[in-house]
Amino acid sequence: MDLEKSPQPAPRESSVPRGTPAQPELPVTPAASGAYGVPARRQDAAPEGCLAVAIRIPVRIVVLVLVLPVRMVWDALVVGGRVLKDTLFRPLGRAFMWVFAPVGRAFVWLVEGIATVVAWVLTGLGYALAWLGKLLFVWPWVGLWRYVAVPLGRALAWLGNVLLVVPAVWLYERVLTPVGHGVVWALRGIGAGCAWLWRVSVVAPAGWLYRALLAPTGRGFAWAALGLWGAITWVGRSVWAGVTWASRGLWAGVVWVASGLWAGMTWIGRGLWAAMTWTGRGIWAGVTWLGMVVGTLLRWIFVVPAVALWRWVLAPVGRGIAVVAREIGEALGHAWRVAGYISLAVGRFLGRLFRWIFVEPVRWAYKSVLTPVGHLVRDAVWRPAAEAARSVGRTTRQALASARETARQTRADIRRMLFGAPREPEPVALAEPRSEPGPVRFAKPADGPQSGPDRSRGEPVGAEARTLGSSTTALTKD
Repeated sequence: MDLEKSPQPAPRESSVPRGTPAQPELPVTPAASGAYGVPARRQDAAPEGCLAVAIRIPVRIVVLVLVLPVRMVWDALVVGGRVLKDTLFRPLGRAFMWVFAPVGRAFVWLVEGIATVVAWVLTGLGYALAWLGKLLFVWPWVGLWRYVAVPLGRALAWLGNVLLVVPAVWLYERVLTPVGHGVVWALRGIGAGCAWLWRVSVVAPAGWLYRALLAPTGRGFAWAALGLWGAITWVGRSVWAGVTWASRGLWAGVVWVASGLWAGMTWIGRGLWAAMTWTGRGIWAGVTWLGMVVGTLLRWIFVVPAVALWRWVLAPVGRGIAVVAREIGEALGHAWRVAGYISLAVGRFLGRLFRWIFVEPVRWAYKSVLTPVGHLVRDAVWRPAAEAARSVGRTTRQALASARETARQTRADIRRMLFGAPREPEPVALAEPRSEPGPVRFAKPADGPQSGPDRSRGEPVGAEARTLGSSTTALTKD
């Protein structure tokens, strides 16, 4: 039985023209959907085997029965976790943050203050140790170098210059230089005399001996050597010609003998090579036939049974296992979704039941009983009590303010009695800006009263009003 599914057919191209508008899709009805709202499989899907169709419904029922309690427990845990998070953990965390945040800030401030104090102490200690180190180690050596070693070195340098350098320079310039010049002049004269004596006693006799005796004798020896070399060359050429003729004959004989030996060896080698080739071909043919026989036997013993086992046993079993595993996986997903819907429905039912039993009575009692009682307590008790407390607070604040003002006036009177009244501040005359010209003022009789401000007392001078005797226009100025 072949369990492989046939390949899916390629989607056919639509016969509707491109210009035609697309038709709207029809809504999915319950008949066109699968169980529990899951969309039905496509009609153009590939046909499934009998094994998948046979095990699908039982597997889904079993998996739903097994998964439903797990999903309901999971949803209950999720809801409980969310409730704990919203009602317990988050407020508790905020309370912890509200309590421990100031403690942490205070601890950080304390640690920073301690670190600052320790750093300040260590910095001061470092400065003190640095100053003490300079005082004990650096400054003594600097003073020793600056006030002892440097002057002593300069004194020793001056003394050495006076005692050694100046006498040595004088000795070199006044004694050694003239003596050296005299020695050089004497050595030059001795050298010139020795050179003249060498030329007279050695060079001139040697030149005469070379020209008169050695040159003629050398020419005679050279002529005799040339004649002897010509005779030796003629004898050598004759001997070489004889040796060359003999060696050529001997080489021709050796070549003839070697050619015969090579021809014989070539004939023997060709025969041996032909025999070896024929033997190798036979051995190769036998080995090839033996390999074919052994390969055929191994193929029929191992390969063919293994291929048959794979093709007729392992592959169908593997396909069946794959189908079962796929169906189990799809059943798990389907059962998990269905269990989610069931758990949601059960949760909504329990929530509505809890609301009917507890929430609605509590809400009715709060709205119908507690709210009117609270409004009555607020209007009859809390508001009069708050107004009385506010009036008491205002009266207390006014009494305290009057007491503070009385105490302030008493202190001022006592200070005035003990130390006297404070000096009144004198007004300071304000100088007019120079950029604006002042008004023109006409002189009045000396006996008449002066109504203007007195400049001697430091009173401020302002602009006067426009009258018949004074004007600020350009037409009335003098």
